Amino acid sequence: MMTRQKGTVLIVTLWTITLLTILVAVLASQNRLSAQTAFYHQQDLGNWAKLTAALNQAEMELMMERMDEPPRELEVSELQQINENPRYRFNGQPLQLHYAQPEGVVVRIYDHAGKINLREISRPRMRALLEKQLGEGLDVRAKLDALMGAWGDWLDLNDMAGLEGADTDYYLSLDPPYRPRNGAMETVEEILLIRGFDEVFANVDLDAAFTLYGENELVNLNLATVEAMQLLPGLTDELIAEIVAWREENEFRGNGDVAQIVPAENMADLRSWLQNNKTSNYYTIFVYAESDHENAEEGDTVTDNAVTGFAETIEIIGATNRPRVYKINPYQRIPTRLKVVNPL
Repeated sequence: MMTRQKGTVLIVTLWTITLLTILVAVLASQNRLSAQTAFYHQQDLGNWAKLTAALNQAEMELMMERMDEPPRELEVSELQQINENPRYRFNGQPLQLHYAQPEGVVVRIYDHAGKINLREISRPRMRALLEKQLGEGLDVRAKLDALMGAWGDWLDLNDMAGLEGADTDYYLSLDPPYRPRNGAMETVEEILLIRGFDEVFANVDLDAAFTLYGENELVNLNLATVEAMQLLPGLTDELIAEIVAWREENEFRGNGDVAQIVPAENMADLRSWLQNNKTSNYYTIFVYAESDHENAEEGDTVTDNAVTGFAETIEIIGATNRPRVYKINPYQRIPTRLKVVNPL
């Protein structure tokens, strides 16, 4: 009897020790998890502070461009640069700001003069964009007529469908139903709602190619995004790569400079789209962390493989006023960056 009691006590003791061991392990795991959560939360706050600081510094960079320089005597090297436009650096290249951004943060600024303006584009120019996207074929003309009819009906101020067009009745019959704008477009993504346009522009980064800001429908190749150039008549991927390489060291000051790269037959289609001395007051700023900066050691080459970044679209309204913010996207896709191996 005594032996049985001792055995029972031993089993209870072992179970108690086991349960206490499990409880201690669980508590330790929870403490480790809490510590890791606090660490990563602190790390995220630090990264967010860096990105916010870089964003504010980029805004200041754009405001500084509107400031008048004090009168002074110019050095010879500065006189040689008088005809160079410093605003052309806002073409998406990685920037080193005057107020240096935090280490490990990439800043890119895109002037909207390098995008196609959907609010200002004329019907002939829209037709030319569509024609390039559709390519050649026997039924292209019929498709173009239908697309242009839908485009016109989306923008007009009435609910009546025009020739080859589509208006309220068509869009309300869709699943889910919606109404046409019947006015100026309010977002670039809206173009995909127009009948047939979702197929034409399905693979286009709309934010990179188009803008709704400004009052000019022409594009400055010094500032143009790859996505915008891919839509322009007369430009191929090979020519776009040459343009990007050329502007690494030069400026397009007129169509004569462009003609050094673009063949005459292509220039015939492209020429009417260009205004290569135009800038705007509208910009999209991208800030993001360099991909492998955290693991880089001194002397390493840090790569930029980021796909998205924190983006802010703004209007600069003066040197002493904060910018007007139109759009913020914490995860906006970064426009295409071509690697220039041998600049011309």
